[in-house]
Parts: sequence; C-alpha cells; structure tokens
Amino acid sequence: MTMPVKFLLVDDLSENLLSLEALLRRADLTLLKARSGDEALELLLDHDIALALIDVQMPGLNGFELAELMRGNERTRRIPIIFVTAGSHSAERRFQGYEAGAVDFIQKPIEPHVLRSKAEVFVEIYRQRQMLAEQRDVLQAQAQALQLADRRKNEFLAVLVHELRNPLAALHGGLKLLFRGPEPEKAEQINGLMQEQMSHIIRLVDDLLDVSRITQGKINLSKTLFDLKDSVSAAVEMTKSAIDEKNHAVVLTVPEMSCDILADRVRITQCVSNLLNNAAKYTPSGGRIEVSVEVLENSYRVAVSDNGLGLTPEGSQAIFQMFGQIEEHRDHARGGLGIGLALVKQFIELHDGDVTVWSDGPGKGSVFALQIPKA
Repeated sequence: MTMPVKFLLVDDLSENLLSLEALLRRADLTLLKARSGDEALELLLDHDIALALIDVQMPGLNGFELAELMRGNERTRRIPIIFVTAGSHSAERRFQGYEAGAVDFIQKPIEPHVLRSKAEVFVEIYRQRQMLAEQRDVLQAQAQALQLADRRKNEFLAVLVHELRNPLAALHGGLKLLFRGPEPEKAEQINGLMQEQMSHIIRLVDDLLDVSRITQGKINLSKTLFDLKDSVSAAVEMTKSAIDEKNHAVVLTVPEMSCDILADRVRITQCVSNLLNNAAKYTPSGGRIEVSVEVLENSYRVAVSDNGLGLTPEGSQAIFQMFGQIEEHRDHARGGLGIGLALVKQFIELHDGDVTVWSDGPGKGSVFALQIPKA
C-alpha cells in the first residue's frame, strides 16, 4: 500500500489555503495547512514533507525568512519550496527567493493545470526518493547479514577444528599406547576411551551431514505411526550419561493414553534428545530437568524445562539460528558447534510442527517446547 504524500501549504489568509487545497486535493496526497511561519515550523517538526507551498507576503515571519530557517535545519533543509506570490517581482527579489531555497515561483491568480503539473513532479520525486531510501535500507540489512554470517562461519570453523582436534588427538594417543601392548585391564580402559571419542566424532559428522542435507533440501523423512511417549522415553535414556555426569534430577510426566503421531521416529527422538542435552549442558550440577508430554486439541506438546542459566529475550531469538551461540554461555558449551537447536527447529518444521523457548531471564531457567501434530 502506497503511503500518502504530504504537502505543506502556508498562507496567512484562510481563503487562499482553501483555494490551494481545492486545487491539489487527491486521494494519495495529504495537505497540511499553516497560517503563519511559526505554525509551519511546528508541522515541519512532526511530518515528512514532500513539498512546501509558501506565501511570500505574510505578517511576522515572511516566506523568505521561513525558507531560510528551513534551510538551516538538517531535517527540513532538503524540502523543495515553491513560493506563491501575488505580484511580479524584480530579478533581485526572485534571486533572493532562490537564494533562500526556492525551486520555483507561482503567480496569483494560480492556473490550476500549472499547479497540478508541478505538484505531480514533486510527488513522483518524493516517491522515488523514498524508494531509494528503502532500497538502501535493504542493502544495508543484507550487508550486515552477510557480515554476521561470515563471522559466524569463521567462529564455527574455529570451533569445529577444536572439536575434531581433541578427540583425534586422544585417538592418536590411545593407538600409541595400545601399540606398546599394555596390560589387558589398561588396554580395555584405553579402548573404552577411544570408543567414546570415536562416538563424539561420529555425532559431529552426523550433525554436519544433517546441516548439509537441510541446506540442500535433501532431507527425507521416514514417517511411521508410533507412540510419542516411546520416543520421549528413548531420548531420556539416550541422554542419561550426560544427565548423570552432572548429577541432575529428571522428572518425566506423560499421559496414560497413547500419543500416536505419524512422523520420523529417529528425527523426533533426536529433537527431544537435543533439548535434553542442551538442558543438561546449561544447567549447573545438581539441577532439575522436567520432561512432559501434554495432549492438546490437534497436537502434542513436549516440554523440556530446567533451572539452569536461562536466556535474555535477545538470546531466545538467536538460539535457533544455525551456528548461533549465546556469548555468556560459551564456558558451558564445551565447544559445541551451535547447530543442535537449529536442527531441532528444522526437523520439527518439516513435520509441520513448531518449537518455542521461554525464559524469565538469566539464571532463571528455560522451557523448550515442541508442538507436534497428532496422527
């Protein structure tokens, strides 16, 4: 929808203002009227004006003086001015008008078609200027978005290198120790540690592959009919080691009735386990994590709440962005890649569902909720 263009009409005689208004009236043009230079200045402070039609001969602040004041103000200096004059003026007088900032003069009595033609030119100039300003704003936003994406990419690559280097170094060291032929008990312990590091690398690679598939639109969901409660229970079991490591208490609340959904069971379980891992990671040791399944009219709501670090409103908006991490939480992230919650959002939306987060603020915990359509 095109916003109305605003003209300012300034004349000390109300009949002249009414005459100008009648000649210029059109649906897409808002006409603001002032009967003095002081009134005009007040209107100029509150409105974005495309053209000012100013009477030269006014008591108090005359047209030329008003124009000079407009030119001295950054907000109004670029507003085009047409002086309306009752008689012919000398070349010197006209030069004074142009020096004050006029773009044109119109003689009284005003010829309607001349006034309307000039007005149409300034309406078009104003709209083109607005369009250019909008395009400039869009380009600035795009440039900022590209800069942010580039910064996040660099941060992500640095974290990825760190995340891969540590387990690879551990695997390399483990292989050296095994090559020396340690005692059976020691060999078994080394083997267990190497298995953990290898599992960590596989999870990283799987997440990166999921990111690549989603980016290219190549994710295929293998939908089957299953009970959502089974998926939630499996996710709790999958994250048990991360939860136990920090001595968290977990409370699981599910309805007695079956909660059947038609979905990709692996992906839904992955989404819930990602939320649980996130809660375990960002909740100080000895915390409380609550997992619940709620039956709604057309969907099920899976909520994971904790009494952990919490989020600011800005953090709540940024946390689902790919490679997005909260700066204040980096010490607790253990070098995570910042893609777990982004994957949750993508997978749930592929199921025509939704994911939301709520927090009362830093240090007050968070509630992540998945809303998944019923079968």
